Amino acid sequence: MNGFCVECGKEIEHGVHGLCMECFLKDRQLISLPAHVDLTVCSNCGEFFTHGEWAVMRPEDAISNAVRDEVTAIKEARITGAEVTLVPLDDFNYSVTLTCQVDIDGYQTGAAATTVLRIKNGVCKRCSRKTGQYYEAILQIRGREKKLDPVLQDEVLARVENYVDGTAERDRDAFITKMELVPGGVDVYLSQISLGRALVKMLGDDYCAQTDEAAKLVGQTADGLDMYRVNYLVRLPEFHVGDVVFYQKHYYKLFRVNSAGGRLVSLKNFREMPVRRADMPELRVYAKRADLEEANVISRSPGEIQIMDPQDYSTVDLLVPPAAKPGDKVQVVRIDDVLYYVPE
Repeated sequence: MNGFCVECGKEIEHGVHGLCMECFLKDRQLISLPAHVDLTVCSNCGEFFTHGEWAVMRPEDAISNAVRDEVTAIKEARITGAEVTLVPLDDFNYSVTLTCQVDIDGYQTGAAATTVLRIKNGVCKRCSRKTGQYYEAILQIRGREKKLDPVLQDEVLARVENYVDGTAERDRDAFITKMELVPGGVDVYLSQISLGRALVKMLGDDYCAQTDEAAKLVGQTADGLDMYRVNYLVRLPEFHVGDVVFYQKHYYKLFRVNSAGGRLVSLKNFREMPVRRADMPELRVYAKRADLEEANVISRSPGEIQIMDPQDYSTVDLLVPPAAKPGDKVQVVRIDDVLYYVPE
């Protein structure tokens, strides 16, 4: 049924509170923003607190989200779209204008509102914990004989850091609080027990290492649950991939280590053989991979190469695997004054 606008008298098919759309919109503010909108940024990592959580965002996106969250419209209007215009006032304040598309009973119109966004410094939970030296687990990396080979230590720590960095991409509460050199190895303080549990399994499997754990009750959470700290021990074996080892009266290169055990390559005939994890402690290191000698190759033929002895520069013939393609230099090991080729 058609009616008439109570303000201007114009015939209307659909009105709002008895008014035509022109009279309804006249001098009416459709949307509004508070005088100020505050946005918190972590002063340590630069993440923004938005929608109840800390997140990595561009400042422009964080500001836009903060202002959009604060806009309100009159009950007859529905916001269907919005654009944000930012004007920096200084390093911590912005004049922000929100221009919206508004629907009122099928009628489309525009509206705008302006506010001042204030950036406030804060500290996120993660940074608060890091600066407060928070930790739930200690990964104790140790070697045999109360010492840890520096090269192996650096390799293991790099793997630990890479794993934690990868986990942190999915879980921002995962981090390394600190690392401490201690007699016999290094302690890695971790923010989560789950990190320690995953790392001790990974290192135990990848290095055939001895592992252990011990939990200590340190208090209770706010909801009354027991809170523990856990020490995870990883005692790395003397042997490592690339070492020359003595096993069952023969010499081998340790070719691979995994959760099931290892694989050896004979220096005599270059045949591979598996070693069960339970038998790995029987390996005795004859030469560390870093201590292997390097020799210049003089000539090559199928299954054999001629090298220069790195000590007395004499010419020595060495057997090599049939499929081997030695370069200009090869690694060798001296056993009972006899040189052996160490396969790649």
